[in-house]
Amino acid sequence: MTAPTVKPCLTSVPRQQRRRDVVENDEFAAFARRIIRAHGRRVATGDVEALRDLTALSAALDDAIGEAVVGLRAFGYSWAEIGSRLGISRQAAQQRWSDRL
Repeated sequence: MTAPTVKPCLTSVPRQQRRRDVVENDEFAAFARRIIRAHGRRVATGDVEALRDLTALSAALDDAIGEAVVGLRAFGYSWAEIGSRLGISRQAAQQRWSDRL
C-alpha cells in the first residue's frame, strides 16, 4: 500500500514568507499603459491594419491576469486577498479564475 499524498494548504505559509518585494512595479505598469495608448493613437491616425493587433492585446491581457492569479494562488494568497486587490468579491475572483488551477 502506498501512503496517501498530502497537499500543502495554501494558507499555511506565513504572510511574511509569502510577500515578495517588487521594485519598479508602478513604473513598469505606467510604461505598459503608455505603449498601449500609443498603439491606439497609431491606429487612430489611419493604420487600420493594426486595429486587429490592438484588439488582440485585450485577450493577451486577460491571459496575463489569469496567469498572475494562478501564480498568486500558488504563492499562498487567498481568493479574498486577490479579490480585494481587484475590487471584487472573493467569490467573483474564484468563479472567474478557479478553472485555471
